Amino acid sequence: MKKITKKTYLDWYENMLFWRKFEDKLAQVYINQKVRGFLHLYNGQEAVLAGALHAMDLSKDRMITAYRNHVQPIGMGTDPKKVMAELYGKGTGTSQGLGGSMHIFDKENRFYGGHGIVGGQIPLGAGLAFADKYFDRDSVTLTYMGDGATRQGSLHETFNLAMLWKLPVVFCVENNGYAMGTSVARTANHTDIWKLGLGYEMPCKPVDGMKPEVVAKEMDEAIKRARRGDGPTFLELRTYRYRGHSMSDAQHYRTKEEVAKKQEEDPITYVLHQIYDNKWATEAEIKKIDQRVKDLVEECEKFAEDSPYPEKNVMFDAVYEQEDYPFLSDKL
Repeated sequence: MKKITKKTYLDWYENMLFWRKFEDKLAQVYINQKVRGFLHLYNGQEAVLAGALHAMDLSKDRMITAYRNHVQPIGMGTDPKKVMAELYGKGTGTSQGLGGSMHIFDKENRFYGGHGIVGGQIPLGAGLAFADKYFDRDSVTLTYMGDGATRQGSLHETFNLAMLWKLPVVFCVENNGYAMGTSVARTANHTDIWKLGLGYEMPCKPVDGMKPEVVAKEMDEAIKRARRGDGPTFLELRTYRYRGHSMSDAQHYRTKEEVAKKQEEDPITYVLHQIYDNKWATEAEIKKIDQRVKDLVEECEKFAEDSPYPEKNVMFDAVYEQEDYPFLSDKL
């Protein structure tokens, strides 16, 4: 695994803080109705992404996930201004404003979505890995899902084929405790989701998803296993989300005391403490990082605000092959 250094922790702090503040801004503009539809935020789960990115080879490895998908493409290399513009529905977005919050996509940076169907991305991730094996490409696909998606049949069908064909894929369940408002304990007669891999003799284990260095270590092992042709791994990344399932979630299923207790494990605060404890940065240097993050968030917001909406024909061109659309009303 790449060495974890002072620079690693400083980068983790800046990136994770930016992801948090980026989404905090999205929550603010959502209330102002500048972002519409559903909005699922990643607050609290940032260490999962930070650790994974450290273990990946971003020149060739891929990532696919569900609809809590705004910061992952940014970590993979997508311009955050384009991500925010996409949520605004603007023509400068990653999909010209047509995908929106739940369907961020950037093939150039090997981020394959952003999928609204619960569990729908699981077989797709295995499909990407199958293509890499078929064409003898030295790439690994990280396939993310929420704890609720592990109850879908698509997971079991995919696990069976992934092990049978020894596909270069790492299956990652981000267990934040709740599938929408339903706790893990209410969805099955066991709470150790990682054990689902045992039925397929797939290497599997639980991972502390609140510490990026722990995630990086386990991801590195799983990625190396996949890259050398030994097949998939299933990791249960135990994390927590500080906001609701989506912006419309009243969160009646958990107490404020529970959330406050979990916030004591905030991964950003944890990384900051590591930096201070090891004297890797002064308060003045941290303030400079904080300011850079604030400035970049404001730059993203301004870009999205100032960008134009896509022309109407962009939407039609994405759906219809026929150019004159004779079946559409002129009133459109």
